[in-house]
Amino acid sequence: MPGELHFSARDAASLQDRATSEWHREVEPDPPADPFLSTVLAQHRANFDLWHTEDRARAPQAKDADIVEVKRAIDRYNQLRNDLAERCDALLFESLSTHDLPNPAAELNSESPGLIIDRLSILALKIFHTQEEIDRPNAPAGHADRNRQRLALLEEQRNDLVLCLDRLWKQTLAGTRRFKIYRQLKMYNDPTLNPAIYAAKP
Repeated sequence: MPGELHFSARDAASLQDRATSEWHREVEPDPPADPFLSTVLAQHRANFDLWHTEDRARAPQAKDADIVEVKRAIDRYNQLRNDLAERCDALLFESLSTHDLPNPAAELNSESPGLIIDRLSILALKIFHTQEEIDRPNAPAGHADRNRQRLALLEEQRNDLVLCLDRLWKQTLAGTRRFKIYRQLKMYNDPTLNPAIYAAKP
């Protein structure tokens, strides 16, 4: 990716869909040759692991000790998820910088590509699990129909986001729009910033 300006939000979304399906079958997808798409895949894996870890905490039979363990895992996956979204933006900036882009005088977009990719990742997971509910055997009456309505809305939202991300990239290349890397600056994992951690030290 660095030095090149090719980018397709549709390719990223397709990769997320394919990986979601394969991971649920405990199959590892072939790693993309492109470093940017490899980062998109790693970011999606962090969301995949986060999603299923959170489900463990919601299980009615979960014990207190399990919930504590899960909460710590959630924090780790959340940090990784955000770090990799920022890494997506950094790689895009690296490719743009060789062409003197983004244009500093262009209108600023409120959301970076990495943050949109994160939203696409969550939508890929929602779409997969909603389809599972449509296909669920012995589901209550009306369950499949309700989830078909949900699926149509989720797919519409995902298509809208793909179009918005592709448009943002084209406008960035044209010099009419720009984005920044928005650092999440999470505090909860930093022992120097979270009083629950540093105040507990002797």
